[in-house]
Amino acid sequence: MAGPKNNSLSSLEHEIYSWQYDVPGFGAVGQQKLKDATVLISRCGGLGGVVAYELAAAGVGKMILAHAGDIKASDLNRQLLMTRKGIGTSRMDSIESRLLDLNPDLEIKAVHENISMENAPSLLEEADMIVDAAPLFEERYAMNDTAVCLGKPMVECAVFSLEAHLTVLVPGKTPCLRCLYPEPPPTWTRRFPVFGAVSGSLGSLAAMEVIKWLGGFGKPLCGTLLAYDLQDVSFRRYRIQRNASCECCSHIKQS
Repeated sequence: MAGPKNNSLSSLEHEIYSWQYDVPGFGAVGQQKLKDATVLISRCGGLGGVVAYELAAAGVGKMILAHAGDIKASDLNRQLLMTRKGIGTSRMDSIESRLLDLNPDLEIKAVHENISMENAPSLLEEADMIVDAAPLFEERYAMNDTAVCLGKPMVECAVFSLEAHLTVLVPGKTPCLRCLYPEPPPTWTRRFPVFGAVSGSLGSLAAMEVIKWLGGFGKPLCGTLLAYDLQDVSFRRYRIQRNASCECCSHIKQS
């Protein structure tokens, strides 16, 4: 864990975030909400790393970051918190160092392992919002199921090749991940085609969904799935609904 926890915005922080204050509906009140918030991000690679970097830049006060393993050469086309000189060293050490270089006021709880059903309850319990940037459905289901049990909102984001999907899942108000994917897609694997620019574009959008939710302004993508394909730069929005027979969330009364 790194970075001091101080809930009061300093004069320097007011200056750093002053351009954000001018966004309608946000202001200093919204900035304080960001500093008071804790966000959990599962995997800080090509997608989650950009989410974490943008949230650090925006002034989120605390992050719980979960990512196992050491830096590989094949990470470097997209994982912007990793460096070539760090190949063979801890991913999480690099993530933590680079985020604190940007924002020394950020408090980080660094978890050198991936999310699982065993660690999800204790980690998600601390968070105000969860970001699912994990590549494998085993991890994604662990976060989803725990988020539903704890009543925690979760930004769900994924990329494949030049395509990207984004939505905000809120227990009792929107579908959960198992409503959308009762079973993992048969073609989903650990390695998949991707450009860093695609995951970077989605990471920025996902970070904005977190900022809107925590800051209490704008219209988060609750009940709406945003899908886009950068092959032809086409965007689509889909209304998504809960599955009345979902094994995970059907018992929760609609709110």
